[in-house]
Amino acid sequence: MSHKCLSMSEDLYSYTLATSLRESSALAALREETATLEMARMQISPDQGQFMAMLVKMLGAKKIVEVGTFTGYSALAMAEAVSESVAESVAPAAKITCCDVSEKWTAIAQRHWQKSGLGDMFDLRLAPAMETLADLLREGEGTFDFAFIDADKANYDAYYESCLKLLRSGGIIAVDNYFWGGDVADETKQDDDTQAIRALNAKMKNDERIDLSVVPIGDGLALARKR
Repeated sequence: MSHKCLSMSEDLYSYTLATSLRESSALAALREETATLEMARMQISPDQGQFMAMLVKMLGAKKIVEVGTFTGYSALAMAEAVSESVAESVAPAAKITCCDVSEKWTAIAQRHWQKSGLGDMFDLRLAPAMETLADLLREGEGTFDFAFIDADKANYDAYYESCLKLLRSGGIIAVDNYFWGGDVADETKQDDDTQAIRALNAKMKNDERIDLSVVPIGDGLALARKR
């Protein structure tokens, strides 16, 4: 039998957070407010945010695009990582372009971003993400260091293709919801969202333009490194 990841019980997850989570007060405040909202389940877990922040630091990323921002937790986690890792001379040019369509949710994001002192680092664009990605592509391909996709599932493939063009060689796309609550492995689930995620998962496995790894964190995070 092949080895597999240890099942994460509530006790073990609580232990993991207690012994490893280094969450800033700004991130904690945003997470706690978001937890009170009707769509709180859309927020990534704090350990996933910390993991993505480490990736950003390892890449030395200073130009990031995020597809799907919600209340801004993932964007703030990455912004903090950028601000800690890039040289002071480079920091003013560091940007996180955030694609979303909700004024309601992103208003919460903007409020917390400003409180964090990193508000100038965000470029929030309220428009369908494919329009924003097309604008960014016209501004220049191969210039981004990191991309995070966590938005409507039907367009995942299109977002992936656009982000791959935007990335420099060696840049990383992080694609959220790889497991989709386990539905990807349940053949009785044939809804459009599940099929869209399955299709992209299968595509990435055979995509020779990338190196691929899947991390069993949150709802599953696929990491595609552009060759």
